[in-house]
Formats: sequence, C-alpha cells, structure tokens
Amino acid sequence: MCQMRIILKGGGSEKVVLENAATLKVTEEGVVVSALFEEPHLVPGATVSGIDFLQGNVTLTQTGRKV
Repeated sequence: MCQMRIILKGGGSEKVVLENAATLKVTEEGVVVSALFEEPHLVPGATVSGIDFLQGNVTLTQTGRKV
C-alpha cells in the first residue's frame, strides 16, 4: 500500500498537513485528505501543485482564497 505525505506551501513557509494520507480529493472549497481510519481533513483554498511518487509527497499550494 502506498500512502503519501501531504505538504502545504504558502506565505514563505512549509508544513506537513498529514502523514500517511490514503485519499485526496480536489473540491471547490480546497483539497480534502484523509488517512485510514481518520476523518477527512479539508485544506481550504489549496490546490495540488506537485506529486513526487519516489519520495511519497504531495505538495499543496495555498492560493490565498480561503473558504
């Protein structure tokens, strides 16, 4: 099973939003991520800016538009 680390970049900083993410869904409000056996987590106003399959990272960028 391949689980990913979700990283949020914005405002000159970078932080890990979620370790071992199993699902990711892009919505109008932002990006919804969840790990196994956990409630989904909305990252408002974020977009997917990159995926590194070798490192297991998904990078989100804060668009500045928070819902």
